[in-house]
Amino acid sequence: MSSMQEEKREGITTVEQLAEANIANIKIIKGSEVYAEALLKEKPSLASAATWQLIGCLLLGCFCQTVNGFDGSLFGGLTANSHFLDYFHGSNSGNWAALNSAMYQIGSVCGLPFVGPAIDTWGRRAGMVIGSILIILGCILNGLTLYAPNWHQALSQLQGGRFLLGFGVSIVSAAGPIYVVETAHPAWRGIITAYCNTFWFVGSILASGSVRGGLNLGGNISWQLPIWLQLVFPGLIVLFVWLIPESPRWLFVHNKRTQAIDTLTRWHGNGNPESPWVKLQIAEYEDFLNTEGTDKKFWNYRALFATRASRYRLACNCIFAIFAQWAGNGVLTYFLPAVLDTAGYKGDVTQANINLAYACFQFAFALFGAAFVDKVGRRWMMLGSMASCCVMWIGVTTSTAIFSNSGETNTSAAKATVACIFLFGAVFSVGITPLQALYPVEVLSFEMRAKGMGFSSLAVAVGGLLNQFAWPISLAKIGWHTYIVFIIWDAFQWVIWYFLMPETKNRTLEELDKIFEAKNPVKASLVPHKVAVDKEGTVLASEEA
Repeated sequence: MSSMQEEKREGITTVEQLAEANIANIKIIKGSEVYAEALLKEKPSLASAATWQLIGCLLLGCFCQTVNGFDGSLFGGLTANSHFLDYFHGSNSGNWAALNSAMYQIGSVCGLPFVGPAIDTWGRRAGMVIGSILIILGCILNGLTLYAPNWHQALSQLQGGRFLLGFGVSIVSAAGPIYVVETAHPAWRGIITAYCNTFWFVGSILASGSVRGGLNLGGNISWQLPIWLQLVFPGLIVLFVWLIPESPRWLFVHNKRTQAIDTLTRWHGNGNPESPWVKLQIAEYEDFLNTEGTDKKFWNYRALFATRASRYRLACNCIFAIFAQWAGNGVLTYFLPAVLDTAGYKGDVTQANINLAYACFQFAFALFGAAFVDKVGRRWMMLGSMASCCVMWIGVTTSTAIFSNSGETNTSAAKATVACIFLFGAVFSVGITPLQALYPVEVLSFEMRAKGMGFSSLAVAVGGLLNQFAWPISLAKIGWHTYIVFIIWDAFQWVIWYFLMPETKNRTLEELDKIFEAKNPVKASLVPHKVAVDKEGTVLASEEA
């Protein structure tokens, strides 16, 4: 600001007065003033080489979701393979499907005490490696079931392998999103982390495609092929993770301040230590990050419950994680063949084709939705998606009931069921899928983040246990009546989200502390601000709009 402007500003404090004196322009923003100021002064460009190099580094964090998505679709796809079911004396619904599917979640629950300590003690990259190695061991154990002396031992080995997979995924699926959120440029954090979770579908599509392709081979190789392909992405993580930068926040709190600043300067400031983004983040690290926090003590979980704000943050994290599992998507992910049975679509190839098409369809809509997380906002995306899920389940229930009451002869009703299933996948993928790796991580402060994501994994595992124990048995016992539960429950989830979940867009991670310390975090997060901005982009004054 020029000396003349400084003289004119003397005694002027309000936004309107600054505008009337031609010292500044008025802007309405939703989010924080310091974030908006940095964005005005230095808008990051996709033309920057550093931006694309950083995106390449963050890709390994996204692969953590691919690993999770592969197994999420693998077992459900294999239950449509008669060779797989015959070898293990199984079925696609009932107790066998429930128990063997749930071993994955049991392993995940057992891995939870190790999630926070592993990621906090040795770093985000180390957490990704530890989880990937366990997944590789689980894959090998499952692949070698073909050489078991009898089917009883093969089944026990399958269950042990799925236990290891779940244990490893609980660590890697927490480490990956944390790494992406903490390392991404603040201006790109929302959209990049939203795209991170869409990589779940990369794994899902590869699993569904390999299951479908295996059917053409016949015999045991038809299910062995997808099981061994599961090694690819954890293998890539183990090989290349050491070539990427560590989270600057983790470096800072572990008293590696110089390394943290160098990381920010290179990746967020394009080599300029005076970049507004670098200066903003260093200032916030010094104000908000505790180098002596409980994250350094693996046994200490006090930071998760010490204050009202921390309890609120943990509640937002766990409730979003578990509700995203209970929208009804779990039964379509793990037991789509059994659901298709209720609609009259039977046969290995038919179900495998639909399973693959469903994964591709969801992926396309997840990519579309991820592009709008910063424009629409997290809150309205999750609310709109959950309301639409409720409507889609009404369609699935109605069409399936008509098909069942017709003696399974009404082909129009059967087609309508499949159409509604695909529409459910679309609305869920647009609004909820992009947020599953983003929102639970954003709402946690650094000190709580790794251990809090352990609780998030617990919430996902609890939701998964219900999905994998209850729904296959329910489908076997009462068929389409199961879907009525989802209609009621999705409406209930919408109400809870509306009153509990604050907006997190257009703020740095550290600035969210102010939102959760407010008396009403939801209201505080939605209040727009009127700011006075000078020609250089500096915010001179701010007030509620």
